[in-house]
Amino acid sequence: MIYFWAVVVGGAICVFGQICFDVFKLTPAHTMTLLVVLGAVLDGIGLYDPLIKFAGAGATVPITSFGNSLVHGALQELKSDGWIGIITGIFEVTSAGISSAIIFSFLAALFVKPKG
Repeated sequence: MIYFWAVVVGGAICVFGQICFDVFKLTPAHTMTLLVVLGAVLDGIGLYDPLIKFAGAGATVPITSFGNSLVHGALQELKSDGWIGIITGIFEVTSAGISSAIIFSFLAALFVKPKG
């Protein structure tokens, strides 16, 4: 059943993004920013962690999870290190994902030639 809910929740996030494109005529950059902020706000008010427990990868794979990670890391480090933890927590929690994205994008650029 966890697979079903992962697909439903992940699909609902994608449908929301597609509605932003089609109905509200938002650009991809605006839609991505909106989804990151939505994930951050949901984590800030304590709703994203229950969503992750309910939907698993359906909530951790979409871009909303990046906003969740930013706020989650900042709040976690704020508790342990004080106000400086807000800044360091953001980098500590998200650095592996950002580094992976840079490395894999670079490797893809080495092997894939764009059509032009």
